[in-house]
Amino acid sequence: MGKKDKDNFETLKVSKIRKAASEVYINLEQKHNVHALLDFDITETRKRIKLHFEKTGEKLSFLAFIINCVGKAVSDNKRVHALRKSRRKLVIFNEVDIATIVERKIEGESWPILYVIRSADKKPLIEIHKEIRNAQVSKDVTDDFHKLVEVYLKVPRPLRLLYRKRIQNTPKVLRSYAGSVLVTSVGITALNGGWGIPYVGHPLVITIGGIEKKAKVIKDKIEIRECLNVTVTVDHDNLDGAPAARFAAEIKELIEKGYGLESLLKK
Repeated sequence: MGKKDKDNFETLKVSKIRKAASEVYINLEQKHNVHALLDFDITETRKRIKLHFEKTGEKLSFLAFIINCVGKAVSDNKRVHALRKSRRKLVIFNEVDIATIVERKIEGESWPILYVIRSADKKPLIEIHKEIRNAQVSKDVTDDFHKLVEVYLKVPRPLRLLYRKRIQNTPKVLRSYAGSVLVTSVGITALNGGWGIPYVGHPLVITIGGIEKKAKVIKDKIEIRECLNVTVTVDHDNLDGAPAARFAAEIKELIEKGYGLESLLKK
């Protein structure tokens, strides 16, 4: 609890998770990220998700749907998730490990837990959905993350920073901890429109913004459509504009066509 002061303000203690999280951003100013602020027409996609709910009673995770699309697009454009090893080498993994943020309560406080979906490009949508739902309720997930933070903070800070720098320069270790792609959200339901600009270290970050109604030209007619604002962030040290644009075009097509939903609706 914070201490109240007679000067009409309150002093709060910095939580363990915020101490650990603040060190994630050290040295990120050296990265040269490029952000593309896009919007995707998800009108038909949301209709299919609603149809799945009416058919099965199962509320499909929208985050799982996005991750499924990202896994497919990255698999077709592997250079976008390359991790740098020294100044002269890039490591491109054949499988796509996608990290996302799962919010859980630990010690009475909301903790953003980094959860990695392994080989997301090879898993069907429903499997990713079940994995995320399990991560949102599993005690093992919170216990493991809590222990990791506790152990991390017991190490002297200079050694922590040295270890973190070593991890950042070792692609295999970095991928084992945090994946090679991050899909995060700024709050789909809470935000009516808007984009998020991430400050993270992954070579590829997909930031899900708000959903808002926008005027779009459909078959030469103006229609009001539901659009999802998405920020695609790539590391310009690893990737040029043309392959990044091809990836963005594919992820747009996959999301707007409802990739993975057709197979669910056929069952």
